[in-house]
Amino acid sequence: MLFFFGVLFISRLCGQGLQRMDEHILESLTAGRTDGQTKLWRGISNANNYVNAAIPLGVLADGLIRNDADTKRNALYIAGSTVTTYLLNLAIKKLVKRPRPFITDVNLVPVYRPGEYSFPSGHTSSVFSAVTSLSRVYPKWYVIAPSVMWASAVGYSRMYLGVHYPTDVAGGTVLGVGTAFAMGFLRP
Repeated sequence: MLFFFGVLFISRLCGQGLQRMDEHILESLTAGRTDGQTKLWRGISNANNYVNAAIPLGVLADGLIRNDADTKRNALYIAGSTVTTYLLNLAIKKLVKRPRPFITDVNLVPVYRPGEYSFPSGHTSSVFSAVTSLSRVYPKWYVIAPSVMWASAVGYSRMYLGVHYPTDVAGGTVLGVGTAFAMGFLRP
């Protein structure tokens, strides 16, 4: 968590340079949108909450079927990490109060207009928390590789859709991964 607030401090210190970089990246993404890509990235973004719920539920189902206490506890760890990340994300958004990109830059047209604040990205933080904890429970390449690809796709989708700055996504990644490691005490 200390690292996360260090990143926040540095981003405030660099302020305008990072803001211009964020806006430039989003303007480039907006200019290159196509209907097919927009459907794809919106679908990935919309599926995020279902996938985040399915991960611990799937692990729990495995633990119940095999009557394995460690697997059930791993499900608790994954769920606990994801829920804790969600709550921390809400608190940080209320503290930072960074406006959404389309509010501060009229050149940025979002695919849709979510409410609340922008920093950090809730979709990104929750998915990185879920996949990091899953990867810690099952440290196999065939779990880690698709998990990281999925989480990265969710983060990218938030920028492509014009609802988060790249630094929102970076902050969400740090929050999610950090929380998954911090909640490691729940592991068997």
